[in-house]
Amino acid sequence: MDDTLGNRNVKLALQREGRLSRNSTELLETVGLEFDSYRQKLFAACRNFDLELLFVRDDDIPEYVADGVADLGIVGRNLVHEYGRPVRELLPLHFGYCSLVVAVPNESPAQTVQDLASTRVATSYPNSARNYFDTLGIPVQIIPISGSVELTPTLGVAQGIVELTATGSTLRLNDLREVATIYTSEAILMANEDSLRDETKRKTIDRLCIRFKAAIDARKFKYVMMNAPRSALEQLETVTPGLKSPTILDLADPNLVAIHAAVEAETFWDVIERLRELGATEILVTPIESMIL
Repeated sequence: MDDTLGNRNVKLALQREGRLSRNSTELLETVGLEFDSYRQKLFAACRNFDLELLFVRDDDIPEYVADGVADLGIVGRNLVHEYGRPVRELLPLHFGYCSLVVAVPNESPAQTVQDLASTRVATSYPNSARNYFDTLGIPVQIIPISGSVELTPTLGVAQGIVELTATGSTLRLNDLREVATIYTSEAILMANEDSLRDETKRKTIDRLCIRFKAAIDARKFKYVMMNAPRSALEQLETVTPGLKSPTILDLADPNLVAIHAAVEAETFWDVIERLRELGATEILVTPIESMIL
C-alpha cells in the first residue's frame, strides 16, 4: 500500500465538492475531528486524530480505495455499484439518499421496463444500466452520456433514461416519469481490504467507526426532560420508554416527578402530544450529540 502522503495514518477520501461534500465534512466535525477544509485544499491532516483527508472527485473515490491510495472513502453506494471495485462497505451514513431509476417521457407509451425492449436508453451509469437490463433479459442499446441525461429523449437521442434522482423533481421538470427503480443509494463509509488487515490501521478505523456510529445513532433520538404528575407515571413510562427505561427523579412536590428519556425523532411530535395529554409540563427538548449503544 502507498504511504507516500504521510506516515502510517489512515487516509480518508471524500468528495471535494458536490451533494455529499457538506454532509461528509459536517460528520467529521460532529465527531470531534479538527482539520482545515476549503475548496482549494486537496489534502488535510487531522490535528487530533490519526487521519488524513483527501478531497477528490467522487467518481475517483472507489478507485482510490480499491487501489490502496486511500484506506477509507465516503461515497454514494451508487458509485460502488457502478464501478464494481473490490471494496468493503463498513457503515451506512444515513445521508445522500437517492435512487437510480428508469424513466421515460410523459407521452411515451411505455409503462414498464419491458416496453423499452429494442430502444435506446441514455445514462451516466452505463454499467448499472447494462447489468439491470441484461439481468431482466431486455435488449436495449445503452447510450453513455456524461451530463444532461434528462434532455436526451427531447433531443431524440434515446427513448428512455437511467438516472440518479433524489426527489424526482428534475424528472418532472423535464416531463419525465419513473417506470422502475434499479436500486436505492445513500452515502457509505467503505474500506480497502488490505487496510482492514493491517493491525495498526484497523485500530484507527475501528475508533473512527465508533465515533461515526455514535453520531448517526444520536440523530435518531431527542433527549426530553419534563415534569409530570406521579399519578400518571405508569402511562408516561409506556409513552416514553427510553432506550431501556426512562430516568425518574423525585421532586420537592410529592405529587410530581421529573422524567428524562430519549425519544425517537420519527415519532417525536406524536409523543409530545401524548405527554401533554397525560399532564406533562415544562417539557425541555435537546439534541443528542453522540450516543454509544
